Amino acid sequence: MMRAIVQSKSGLTLIGGGPVGRPALKEALSLAPRVVAADGGARRALALGAEPEAVIGDLDSLDARTRAALPPERIHHVAEQDSTDFDKALRHVSAPFCIGVGFWGARMDHGLAAINALARHPDRRCLLLGGREVCFLCPPELELHLRPGSRFSLFPLGPVTGESEGLEWPIDGLDFAPDGRVGTSNRVSAPRVRLRMSAPRMLVLLPSGALREAVRALAPDAAPAAARGE
Repeated sequence: MMRAIVQSKSGLTLIGGGPVGRPALKEALSLAPRVVAADGGARRALALGAEPEAVIGDLDSLDARTRAALPPERIHHVAEQDSTDFDKALRHVSAPFCIGVGFWGARMDHGLAAINALARHPDRRCLLLGGREVCFLCPPELELHLRPGSRFSLFPLGPVTGESEGLEWPIDGLDFAPDGRVGTSNRVSAPRVRLRMSAPRMLVLLPSGALREAVRALAPDAAPAAARGE
């Protein structure tokens, strides 16, 4: 069994080396205050005043100045080159959910690689926050309370079918695939949206304002009171 470098009973914020807006980071930290950086994301974290308790990766992007600013015991070298630093960080932490910032929106290849990591590790509840969107891999069953009329997109990462309630265009009876039918630009038609999926291969994309509700839905027992509406 792989050793967890960081174990947490609450959410973790994972910071990558891509652009991270202060409002997005503030929102992520309000829900997941413990910080882990993926390799060069450590420099980004320190620049934003969010000191990571661990830096995980192959360390080829960790500059000398950033390394010197952190205690050596916080820096964890994962030598293999078959995965991205986001994948390495995701695999080496244990938490009920993670929010990733700095992995989505800067470069298309980095964004696709981050999505690939979500697909490879469906047991990890991780949300990627970037720009004006939040995305995550849909679990077998999901219930969200959202504003009617808001955008609700689905994108398959492999062959998958499902059922829905509360969407303007239901997905029941449809076969989805990356090279076939996709479900982008759907809309919420009722205050409650329910999804049931045949396999963990469907990406959900929502406006970034739905982050708190998405955290509540993915990790109801670990979501902070702010996400539960308390």
